[in-house]
Amino acid sequence: MSQINLTIAQRKEHRAAAHHLSPVVMIGNDGLTEAVQKETDTALGAHGLIKIRVLGDDRAAREAMYQSLCDALGAAPIQHIGKLLVLWRPKIEKEKTRNEDEDRMAGPRDVKVLKYSSRGGQRPEVKTLRVLGNQRLTPGGTVKRAKKPKQTSVKKRSQT
Repeated sequence: MSQINLTIAQRKEHRAAAHHLSPVVMIGNDGLTEAVQKETDTALGAHGLIKIRVLGDDRAAREAMYQSLCDALGAAPIQHIGKLLVLWRPKIEKEKTRNEDEDRMAGPRDVKVLKYSSRGGQRPEVKTLRVLGNQRLTPGGTVKRAKKPKQTSVKKRSQT
């Protein structure tokens, strides 16, 4: 992979956004290892914009780590100030499948209930009820909790 090239204005925006971030990855005295590279890749995938703290004192080694991380992970170099490195890579949005949305239960919903009068000539009374996910509406217009199957012990299940 090659690193992403950004304009000066884009880099400035990312630098401003990274100002309040804390370092997510720390590079120790062993330098840039495969584990550090993998952790950086995971952090970039989760956050997009990350800070990395390098514990070594050699500026040339930090600059080499910075460039090699950007090249290896396909990230954009945002800032190298002191022992902090800032990298950015656009986050990949996950596509939701239609089945996941259909399988989910609905949250709270408002239901209108018509209650007809015992007298024939009057209008029906309209009530709006909020039904939560674990509740159901009875035919009489009242809200009840959904019934759960009665739990039986393992011992009783094995006897039947």
